[in-house]
Amino acid sequence: MDAIVIGAGFGGIYSVHKLANELGLSVIGFDKADGPGGTWYWNRYPGALSDTESHLYRFSFDREMLQEDTWEHTYLTQPEILSYLEGVVDRFDLRKHFRFGTQNEVTSAHYLDEPGLWEITTEGGDVFRAKYVVNAIGLLSAINFPQLPGLHTFQGEVYHTGAWPEDHDLAGKRVGVIGSGSTGTQVVTALGPVAGHLTHFNRTPQYSVPVGKRPVSEQERAEIKARYDEIWDQAKNSSVAFGFEESTVPAMSVSEEERHRVYEQAWQRGGGFRFMFGTFGDIATDVEANETAAAFIRSKIGQIVKDPEKARKLMPEGLYARRPLCDDGFFETFNRDNVDVVALKENPIRVITEHGVVTEDDQLHELDVLVFATGFDAVDGNYRRMEILGRNGEHINDHWQGQPNSYLGVTTANFPNWFMILGPNGPFTNLPPSIETQVEWISDTVKYAEQNGIKAIEPTPQAVDQWGQTCTEIANMTVFTKVDSWIFGANIPGKKPSVLFYLGGLGNYRNVLKDVTENGYKGFTLTPSEQPVSV
Repeated sequence: MDAIVIGAGFGGIYSVHKLANELGLSVIGFDKADGPGGTWYWNRYPGALSDTESHLYRFSFDREMLQEDTWEHTYLTQPEILSYLEGVVDRFDLRKHFRFGTQNEVTSAHYLDEPGLWEITTEGGDVFRAKYVVNAIGLLSAINFPQLPGLHTFQGEVYHTGAWPEDHDLAGKRVGVIGSGSTGTQVVTALGPVAGHLTHFNRTPQYSVPVGKRPVSEQERAEIKARYDEIWDQAKNSSVAFGFEESTVPAMSVSEEERHRVYEQAWQRGGGFRFMFGTFGDIATDVEANETAAAFIRSKIGQIVKDPEKARKLMPEGLYARRPLCDDGFFETFNRDNVDVVALKENPIRVITEHGVVTEDDQLHELDVLVFATGFDAVDGNYRRMEILGRNGEHINDHWQGQPNSYLGVTTANFPNWFMILGPNGPFTNLPPSIETQVEWISDTVKYAEQNGIKAIEPTPQAVDQWGQTCTEIANMTVFTKVDSWIFGANIPGKKPSVLFYLGGLGNYRNVLKDVTENGYKGFTLTPSEQPVSV
């Protein structure tokens, strides 16, 4: 083949379309799932919801498709997103390029130095060779499954939200949920009203604001569609690309009353990123400003949760400095008599028994179902689970030495013609616009290489180091580095905390990519081949 694409989520779907339909290359895509969807194929847990508004959680490259699409609410559920992605695959006749199913999971990728090709092997033993490999294996897809003592003895059902069985009914059952991130809050909110009893095992209480999900009128949809060019231009040239103007007003430059008004307005409107970045311009960079937002959210939690002990256990402390969460009634769920919370930092899990979870206070929490909402080995986890060998047989794990790196979030030294979508130190934003940005850059780069007789393109080690330093410098200007968080790998035991994202914003990131391209692929080594091929 000319190119191999690994993964069939947003990134894989668009990559196959660009490379096959637009460049006319021979392309094959692989995914271990039985169909397209990526993250949204696997994450079928109750309450699964995007926290990007519906009109921006989609592709922007096809104007006609944007005008034809519809949505019922301000936010999309998992079934709606999966249906949308399946529709895109069929619209552009992409299924013929994909191989789905467990036998088509890619297990290894070896670079063959002499022919300058990548050799890909699947779980079923099939072997393919291609000049280019595009990894669209997912930012959040390598599930993190904590090994708790005694878990193997539990006689009930055990699930991870990232590998949820289809159409599974937990109504009336005693459910335990471990994890308090975005997924945990969604699962608890959805299962609380239907479970016989729900126990939320909460290690780190989170700051969360309402998502603001509501029905969308036909008039609202029509107005959005009429403004789509403007909407997408704003999103792609903003910082977090969530479709709102990010504030530049310092929090401490206004009165306490004005801050409260701004926060209350954002709380009523909904949206986690909107609350953090649309209210005041320094919440993510200034500790004093950050505390004003944190205090407002804490006061809301205290007002919502009626039981003082439950409220205490759910009350976050310290900086509001993790991925900004939003929910559809999480704190209200704890006003139900059948929903309780265990604060794991003061009362840790001692052991799992056949009947449930025993905490350090000797209490047995009897359960029929144990749900792990414990997230993912984010960004580089899926790469490390494959055997990926670059030049001279260097393994990706040895190359990264516990701290993944990249140039521009899409390439790394010593791995020629090997591209990543949402790789280490890519932008921290609403994901579809970032994915489109990276896929388009990769496609343009492949086109350039084919038209100009380039055998191999790879970044220099110096460019990788410089990009890493840039990402670290920007991250250190924020409050995010001051707390343990999955966005720095802190949720994985034994994983070295490291900067995994470019926090400079999508608009700036797009300008960096443009500058690299316009300056003759600055930071890359281009190895010429014998004969140019026209595309």
